[in-house]
Amino acid sequence: MSNQIKSTVEALVRPYLDENRFELVDIEYVKEGGNWFLRVYVDKEGGIDIDDCGRISEYLSGKLDETDPIPDAYFLEVSSPGAERPLKKPQDYERAVGQHVFITTYEPIDGLKEFEGTLRSFDEKTVEVEIGKKKHSLPFDKVASARLAILF
Repeated sequence: MSNQIKSTVEALVRPYLDENRFELVDIEYVKEGGNWFLRVYVDKEGGIDIDDCGRISEYLSGKLDETDPIPDAYFLEVSSPGAERPLKKPQDYERAVGQHVFITTYEPIDGLKEFEGTLRSFDEKTVEVEIGKKKHSLPFDKVASARLAILF
């Protein structure tokens, strides 16, 4: 059900985002406590602001009211993906080359399932992460999750 809702929401919001040069980063439909949340994460060149989020929310809310694809009561949230932006699509990885990342894998690689370091390269088959002076080549299909990470 959740994937169907995400696909429907993407189809509803995509024309507006494309027309206004926004990037759809992710959509979540999750239950937290007793409440359902529909979260839409968007970005654009130069960053997104509260006014952008408000316009997208207003547009999407109208489309959701028209089509009523979600049977449950829910809260709609439109926001930036934040500083620790998730890496979902190949172009996210390409854009993140040279940046600090945190990656988890489905199974151990080089004895590890968590890798935090500099993303050195990406070619859609392999993600190369440098931790200290050691480079780790991770098969892309073994990556469970990835995001930008903030250095402290």
